[in-house]
Amino acid sequence: MLKKNNTLRLVVMAFMIAISIVLTRFCSINTPIVRIGFGFLPCAIMGIMYGPLWAGAGYAIADILGMVIFPNGAYFPGFTLTAFLTGLVYGFFYRNREVTLKSSILPNAIVSFGLNLILDTVWLMILMGQGFLALLPARIVKCAIMFVIQTAMIPLVWNKIMLKTPITQ
Repeated sequence: MLKKNNTLRLVVMAFMIAISIVLTRFCSINTPIVRIGFGFLPCAIMGIMYGPLWAGAGYAIADILGMVIFPNGAYFPGFTLTAFLTGLVYGFFYRNREVTLKSSILPNAIVSFGLNLILDTVWLMILMGQGFLALLPARIVKCAIMFVIQTAMIPLVWNKIMLKTPITQ
């Protein structure tokens, strides 16, 4: 799909990291225990284009830079770990595969219900000092909504927008 051009890869990764920061920090709904946004899209695109390690590293860098440049609370490395694992999942399931609604279900279920629901709730429990079960109801609703959005948006954006750009041809 993409030629091995390290300069192009670096530029595209930097662009996706910047877009991820903007979508996460400025184009999302934030509460202390729930964030609904579209920062997952650049991560999924990095995974599709460059694979698990690049996507994981890119999304982790986006998380760290987003907190350094636009802090909205204390930095907690657990969320960076979740970001890295999210990139790994997207890269593993999307790299060198056709991106369809059907192929989008499993990776987004893992990200939404495994990483965002379970792991991020554990991080919030540690940070906020609240019990896991106290945080869970709002997080379940958020993850169910995001699962549907992610499952639909990733194939839509990749197939209708990204495949028409010069960098993917």
